Amino acid sequence: MDKFEKSFAGYTETFGVPDRIELMLCDLNGILRGKWLPGDQTGKFAKGDVRLPLSTYAPNILGEEVEETGLGIVAGDPDGHLVPVESSLAPVPWAKGNVAQMLVEMVEAGKDDNPLSPRGILKSVLDRFAAKDMFPVVASELEFYIFKPRANASDAPQPPARTPDAQNYDLEILDRQEDILTEIQAACAAQGLATDTLIAEYGPGQFEINFHHTADVLRAADTALLFRRLVRAVVARHGMEASFMAKPYAEFPGNGMHLHASLVNGAGENVFSAESGVGETLQNAVAGVLSTMADLQAIFAPHMNSYRRFQPNSFAPTAPDWALDHRGASVRIPATKGPGARLEHRISGADVNPYLAFAAILGGMLHGIETKPALPLSLDDPKATPSTPLGHDWLMAVERFAQADIAATIFGTEYRDIYATLRRDEISKIATRLTQVEYEVYLGRL
Repeated sequence: MDKFEKSFAGYTETFGVPDRIELMLCDLNGILRGKWLPGDQTGKFAKGDVRLPLSTYAPNILGEEVEETGLGIVAGDPDGHLVPVESSLAPVPWAKGNVAQMLVEMVEAGKDDNPLSPRGILKSVLDRFAAKDMFPVVASELEFYIFKPRANASDAPQPPARTPDAQNYDLEILDRQEDILTEIQAACAAQGLATDTLIAEYGPGQFEINFHHTADVLRAADTALLFRRLVRAVVARHGMEASFMAKPYAEFPGNGMHLHASLVNGAGENVFSAESGVGETLQNAVAGVLSTMADLQAIFAPHMNSYRRFQPNSFAPTAPDWALDHRGASVRIPATKGPGARLEHRISGADVNPYLAFAAILGGMLHGIETKPALPLSLDDPKATPSTPLGHDWLMAVERFAQADIAATIFGTEYRDIYATLRRDEISKIATRLTQVEYEVYLGRL
């Protein structure tokens, strides 16, 4: 009996045979795609009979094939067969009936992995750490907004009733949304998502969830991905909408995805820890993520809306800088001694693909440890000078990523090129559209 069969047997012992299993494949954009498998047909996995086109890993954000990637119908659109992700089978408490969900990967016949898999890319970075007897320990934080239901997809969001513009840590706000928030927590518990604290964030209707630190980095990325699906589904059951869009309101803070990361050796010792000051390995890791941040910005800010977080006064870090326990820095060092010594990467929007963002951050850390780039002065240092801000031009960020050696090192040249191609396609389809404000301001005046 293989691992999936054991997992499925355990599931059925507790819940019975599910009516269906929702098979979920994470694409390049962090969108879950897949199919429903009847609960009595799981034997198809062993035969390789559960399939999807290999191009499912890499559509554009609209779900369309992009011919320039070389994938899809231009290559005959061949199938891959789906492989269960271990320990990802879980109930879907918000669904009607006995419904399960499971993450899957997709491989070609005779192969064990797929270079198009975001999860596989993250695993390759972890393997590089393991070869050095280093093992990342991570915890993410995700922000999201809850808003009133909209009649049309093009309508702007509106906060829930009786919501102040600044609700930061307001316990009364949590009380008002208790039904939604407690169901989110219960659904997380049912699915084994290791959530920690939940707070009311600054923006109206904005909330943040923290996840527990874990050495299972792949599971941490799974959790961030699954949490987004869970929140949207639970909130919809209550007649509201939820979004992890990077900047849903121009005048209020955006949604971020922060990652806390430390490193332990084979003996379980935190190699970032130092008796005094910032240890050398931690310094190198910080220098690595700072020196690669601009090259990898297209991962941390994948979409047009993402770049609104990099505007002045956008309530988010906008330059590759660092400091000790300073939330205005893009890299914050909450602790330098003991098991909690770590860095906090604060650049990513909540709209990222978690696997790719984790891979970029950890890959930057590894780059710093291997190459030891110069570390700029901390923002805490009175001699520090401002760092060059990250750009807020989407196309420039994509083109820089497309030429970056570090992007090829972390993601592979093929994936780097496909990623850039899909982003260029997204730019051509979205950034070229005229906006409502252009008609309002210019059309009748010029």
